[in-house]
Amino acid sequence: MSKLEKIVPEAEADGYAPTIRIEVRDGVGWMIFANPKRRNAVTYTMWRQIPAALDDLAADDDVRVVALRGEGEASFISGADISEFATRRSTPDQVAEYDRVGTEAHAAIVACPKPTVAVIRTWCVGGGVATALGCDLRIASEDTRFAVPAARLGLGYRYSGIKALVDVVGPANAREIFFTARKYPADEALRMGLINRTFAAEGFDAAAQAYLEEIAGNAPLTIAAAKMAIRAVGQDPDQRDIAAITEAVQTCFDSEDYREGRAAFAEKRPPRFRGR
Repeated sequence: MSKLEKIVPEAEADGYAPTIRIEVRDGVGWMIFANPKRRNAVTYTMWRQIPAALDDLAADDDVRVVALRGEGEASFISGADISEFATRRSTPDQVAEYDRVGTEAHAAIVACPKPTVAVIRTWCVGGGVATALGCDLRIASEDTRFAVPAARLGLGYRYSGIKALVDVVGPANAREIFFTARKYPADEALRMGLINRTFAAEGFDAAAQAYLEEIAGNAPLTIAAAKMAIRAVGQDPDQRDIAAITEAVQTCFDSEDYREGRAAFAEKRPPRFRGR
């Protein structure tokens, strides 16, 4: 039994059970936020499932890239599921527990050793933006809207969440996003660097799959070493594990994949990387 399967979602009175679901195909491990009844808002149980789902995908040798998306086409993630706040966040102890689980979920996304991509369409709001910011890359359909409505709800954002946004879009854009709490179309999100790329809404799934397969086809050891180094750039100098990065780079040069990459280049054919 996988780690994810051990965390059973709680069913509502009508049998409806929001959950995190994983699928693997063509080198892509999909982590799907399945709560379409509430535009894929994330429940307490779903937050708990995220680290387990990522552990399962990280351990699967067939997975070269991890993609996060919402169920269906209505939304990526519309934030936390406020319908359960009365039972999950009504006391100080409950708030502390809920925040702990959410923090662990976000940390697991950031720490995933494989490249992560948020595949966004239609709406990405509040906690959805925060979740997407934890990924290495973000792609979206051209009809997507983004918003952080905290200032319209009276919510406070912790330093870690603000820093994640500032690191991606810069202080000026972060101020506008929070101070105005307005909705941003995908083209504005692209210009400010909130997302990496947009694709047309029509045919979006196929375009996203092709984008992910392009990443999945590249040398996984090289991507892992690059991810470590890029993450270290944003860390305080005393937190950077340069020795581990150097070792990861050397692993690339000592690998079968490096020999395969050179042979493929010489033979003018696509390389077949195996991650070793």
